[in-house]
Amino acid sequence: MSRIITDLKEKISSGQSVAGTRLPSEAALTRTYSVSRTVVREAIAVLRAEGLVEARKGSGVFVLDAVEPPRQPFADLDIDRVASAIELLELRSAVEIRSAGLAAARRSALQLEVLIGLHRGLAKRVAAGEPTRDADFEFHYAIAEATQNQRFAEFLSAIRPGIVPRTVLGQDAADPKLKAPNPHLVEEHEQILDAIMDGDPAAAEAAMKAHLDNSLARYRAFLRNPEG
Repeated sequence: MSRIITDLKEKISSGQSVAGTRLPSEAALTRTYSVSRTVVREAIAVLRAEGLVEARKGSGVFVLDAVEPPRQPFADLDIDRVASAIELLELRSAVEIRSAGLAAARRSALQLEVLIGLHRGLAKRVAAGEPTRDADFEFHYAIAEATQNQRFAEFLSAIRPGIVPRTVLGQDAADPKLKAPNPHLVEEHEQILDAIMDGDPAAAEAAMKAHLDNSLARYRAFLRNPEG
């Protein structure tokens, strides 16, 4: 079946079979590809599902106009633009505030241990003046996992490239001289962690909101005055 699908797709994409063209009949396709009518029907069903052809009752199967594939969410993130980070922070607030509350209510003992370990690791990196971008993300990702709802973690994975723009980090996010862009990062994370440890959803949401609001304020300030 894959051979039929590939061949017909190639003919459509190359223009050999233009929009409005009627495909060969089932009988003709079975002879051409030496397969059964069932295989032909399954192949046509795949093409129909992809919006390449349509069946017209009593007339046959016809090629449709090519349709551009839908734009993938977050595909146009620009990691060099602070404005992109601001857009994401506004969206993250809607998701991660709730994420923190759910994590406080649902986290397992093991997940709590992971969060504590990640927080300690981040604090050490800040004290040593090392990059914190990955450690920061891992902490937020662990909170998302602690919601017991995989969609929160999937969301963070989707937007990760644009979370912190390179214009804020400097030329290289791996620069060993890079210090935490947020001077209160450890303190803010600790407040979130304490609330999750206490099993207090309201406090966890408030702490996450304060953390993301502070980040948003810093990025807006940086946008107004990139030179500091």
